Amino acid sequence: MPGNPANLQKATAARTAAAAARAETALTAMIKAGEPVTFRGLAARAGVSLDFLYRNTAIRARIEQHRSARPRRQQPGPAALPAQDPSASVVRTLTAQLADLRRRHHEETTALRQALEQAHGENLLLRRRLAAGHDPSPRQ
Repeated sequence: MPGNPANLQKATAARTAAAAARAETALTAMIKAGEPVTFRGLAARAGVSLDFLYRNTAIRARIEQHRSARPRRQQPGPAALPAQDPSASVVRTLTAQLADLRRRHHEETTALRQALEQAHGENLLLRRRLAAGHDPSPRQ
């Protein structure tokens, strides 16, 4: 086999070590800057692939440790808004109105679907009677 396999292995190990060093440096910088630590963010910042980060157990463990240690920011719900804020009551009122509109829309849609199903059934029955040669109109 042409070439030197030992040199190829050394080159591969050097590339892997360089990528690991870039990832470690970028991870440290993200932590110091207070940025959220994610696999995608670190991969983009370090110039490595997601696959590399997932396969490297040491880096993967550090990422997962910092992801779980840092609590995710949660969006404040309507109850978390201060009572003194006039816009909070407007938001609560509009949210309640929207919920009521959605509920009524759902009820109306359900009723219309049931009526449509019934009309389709009646239409099918009348077409079958016509096809069989029966008079669809009731006799008086």
